[in-house]
Amino acid sequence: MISWAITLLIIGLIAVALGFGGVGGLAMNIGWVLLAVGVVLFLISAISGRRVR
Repeated sequence: MISWAITLLIIGLIAVALGFGGVGGLAMNIGWVLLAVGVVLFLISAISGRRVR
């Protein structure tokens, strides 16, 4: 999921650089959302994976 987020962020930056602000902004917003969801899921997985003895 994080690889998709990074890909969309790069596509967004390239689109904005080429003058496609609407498409670039949309791609960057989707990328940020995927990045946030990926980090949250990673943290939940890391916390729930601990076993206390």
